[in-house]
Amino acid sequence: MSHFEKTPGWLDWYAAPSKPRLPLPAGAVDAHCHVFGPAEQFPFAPERKYTPCDASKQQLFALRDHLGFARNVIVQATCHGKDNRALLDALQASHGKARGVVTLGSDVTQQQLDAMHQAGVRGVRFNFVKRLVDFTPKEELLSVAHKIAPLGWHVVVYFEAQDLPELWDFFTGLPTTVVVDHMGRPDVSKGAESAEFDLFVRLMAEHPNIWSKLSCPERLSKSGPAALHGEQHAYQDVVPFARRLMQQFPDRVLFGTDWPHPNLKDHMPDDGLLVDYVAQIAPSPAEQQLLLVDNPMRLYWPEELT
Repeated sequence: MSHFEKTPGWLDWYAAPSKPRLPLPAGAVDAHCHVFGPAEQFPFAPERKYTPCDASKQQLFALRDHLGFARNVIVQATCHGKDNRALLDALQASHGKARGVVTLGSDVTQQQLDAMHQAGVRGVRFNFVKRLVDFTPKEELLSVAHKIAPLGWHVVVYFEAQDLPELWDFFTGLPTTVVVDHMGRPDVSKGAESAEFDLFVRLMAEHPNIWSKLSCPERLSKSGPAALHGEQHAYQDVVPFARRLMQQFPDRVLFGTDWPHPNLKDHMPDDGLLVDYVAQIAPSPAEQQLLLVDNPMRLYWPEELT
């Protein structure tokens, strides 16, 4: 039996989220969330940079139903490294209501890829946030990308805005659809018209295979207000960034809760209020339909659209 001590100061997920005021469109997809453990069944990776609380598949699915989502896209958490067993177990238990994004090494075999595809995996994640993962040579990542491309999978990339210039050539050379986590983590204090965010917008404008998640305002916000205590206008400093992408690339944006919100230092948001935040970045029913249903279905369940 494995025993893990949480990272000191770790914030556990919000235990009793409110019921969203925003009614989600039928078939809405939470396109970015995680499962952690349970550690006794799925131990955390020895090379991890943090040790979280447990956040099980049962708790994730209960939150899905409470918030009004129909489906989940579960993204491999760095605390589990390349051991995707917790994620695959959740996919199996979802009865087709979840898809997965895994972490792989270049030693992955075709047989393993086929089995993961059958389980519901549709993407692989490359993490470039240096405080979360150790450096992986780009040649190894490119090898993985070429292995998954024939399956129709995509690459999810996680990086911080200041690193985009050095990553540009790698991202634009990938042979798949590329999905950027959390708008490339912009420094929102610089403003949505800053040169730094302009570069990210240019990346999407010049490369129609690149998508973005408009998620994690709780992680990006500098001035709030936080999604707590019934706040209906949370994270106003992040809204202009998401609105800019929503308006310019309406068919290439996604949204997810990021539950259970790993590595937050300041506060833990009420997930019901995070759903209500969507009304600020996609105010019209047509935009909500694209962001929450049409786009994620096209990427993760295309077989249901034919």
